[in-house]
Amino acid sequence: MKKHNFNPGPSILPRIAVENTAKAVLELEGTGLSILEISHRSKDFEAVVNEAVSLFKELMKIPEGYHVLFLGGGASLQFCMVPFNLLNKKAAYLETGGWAQKAIKEAKFFGEVNVVASSADKNFTYIPKFNIPTDVDYFHITTNNTLYGTEIRHDIVSPVTLVADMSSDILSRPVDVSRYGLIYAGAQKNIGPAGVTVVIVREDILGKIERKIPTMLDYRTHVKENSLYNTPPCFAIFAVKETLKWLKSIGGLEKMSEINNSKAQLLYDEIDRNSLFTGTCEPVARSIMNICFILTEKYKQLEEEFQKFASSKGMVGIKGHRSVGGFRASTYNALPVESVKALIECMQEFEKMHA
Repeated sequence: MKKHNFNPGPSILPRIAVENTAKAVLELEGTGLSILEISHRSKDFEAVVNEAVSLFKELMKIPEGYHVLFLGGGASLQFCMVPFNLLNKKAAYLETGGWAQKAIKEAKFFGEVNVVASSADKNFTYIPKFNIPTDVDYFHITTNNTLYGTEIRHDIVSPVTLVADMSSDILSRPVDVSRYGLIYAGAQKNIGPAGVTVVIVREDILGKIERKIPTMLDYRTHVKENSLYNTPPCFAIFAVKETLKWLKSIGGLEKMSEINNSKAQLLYDEIDRNSLFTGTCEPVARSIMNICFILTEKYKQLEEEFQKFASSKGMVGIKGHRSVGGFRASTYNALPVESVKALIECMQEFEKMHA
């Protein structure tokens, strides 16, 4: 049976990227060594890093003055690295979900945190209106809410340094990088396998903090050493490079955005049409990457039955987060439209059985 991978992360990757990475596990491009055993100090691996950086800069049209870093620790480590490097006295945060809450919690260890707005009052089902204060060191947003299914789909104009956690929607659409001081993203959604985190940072915002920063937590360390200060996650970086090559081959972020919007629209249209299901978020705030839906009150008792039915049809990873319940279809870049159509057919068949 064909599987349709809607996992929220680690998630589906382009097949060609998986195949090429698998080949590199056996032997990296004529070196006689596996990507798992090659020295990170070798010219062969340095070439891998440089190509990945170059592809990122090309695909995201990253201006001069920015650096692309490959770090460990996931986006969760960035929750503290960002304030460690950027927060002198006060920072502003937008609270739009569980990951934003965790980032806020870490930032409070380093200084005052101004939560400018929150959507917690309605279980994070909308993007709140906010004003950005000018007396802060930076303003932090989480662009996509994987748990609850909302997304900020446009680039904000900020009077202060803008920091964005783009873990689950980076590379899904064009972004004006020049509006951001720092962007970070765990790889395991749209970029590659778990184990590497991408940081895009503008050089002129670094080195302005009064506190001493431990070597490994100082962005300048990794800028200076081209992400090779210590042994990086070599395997994951190679897979990222292959994913970026695939993304370039299909037409880049403009084409990817077109595909992603089309996939999401198909599924949202079915959720809105189907008499058994309903969406969980305000339509204007709906995520293109993580589509959350539940059974209507009348059919709520069928949740477990639909989960089992969908699994029998090859749907993988559609169980909703425990804080929301219901279902979540993560439609990341590599998910083919055929999988979305298969889920829609599954929902329609289930409707005929019960409506």
